[in-house]
Amino acid sequence: MTQITQTRPMDFDTTLAARRSVRGYLPQELEPALMREVFSLASLAPSNCNVQPWETHVVSGTALRALGAAMTERAKTGKPAAPDVPMVGGYTGVWRARQIGSAKALYGAMGIARDDHEGRTEAFLRNLDAFGAPHAAFVFLPEPFGLREAADLGGYAQTLMLAMASRGIASCAQGALSLYPELIRAHLGLAEGPKLIMGIAFGYEDTSHPANAARTDRAALEDLVSFHA
Repeated sequence: MTQITQTRPMDFDTTLAARRSVRGYLPQELEPALMREVFSLASLAPSNCNVQPWETHVVSGTALRALGAAMTERAKTGKPAAPDVPMVGGYTGVWRARQIGSAKALYGAMGIARDDHEGRTEAFLRNLDAFGAPHAAFVFLPEPFGLREAADLGGYAQTLMLAMASRGIASCAQGALSLYPELIRAHLGLAEGPKLIMGIAFGYEDTSHPANAARTDRAALEDLVSFHA
């Protein structure tokens, strides 16, 4: 098995370019010290009034596989998902076009045709097992926080993934890992209250996995930012 060792952190621009959503991982787990290092760096993320409105639970190894199996079986029953925070039912306009472009790149890299419904279903179910990653971080928004604080939580998640990328650790922020919060609470012994916002799969990239050949583009700066003087 390929072994990955820690390297010196990348410079910031290189880190930004290196970070992307990885959907295939090696089984090797991170060293505990490295794990603590990247989560300590993530805690430097800014938040309104420095309230730091996030609560993170990291699940690894066999515990993560058991959780992934439970969510996969739940999805196969056809029972509707019940995320703590409802997801947008469908994208329209330019957002739909970006979604289609990303899906085309991903499924194309995996050789899954648009009409291959079985293949697409299997590809989706891999989400629920964190793509086989050795670790996943489940990020919750504590009570009584709402939309404003959720924006701060997003900044924390991005900081975490950049800290990982700077040290050669791959990751993928996943809405799919928030679809069955009651199962996650049951497996981790968590009380009701904090809302599960996302899961983040992470570990070392399996560069041979076809999904990792997918590349997505970004909108032009002019489409996203208006400068006023």
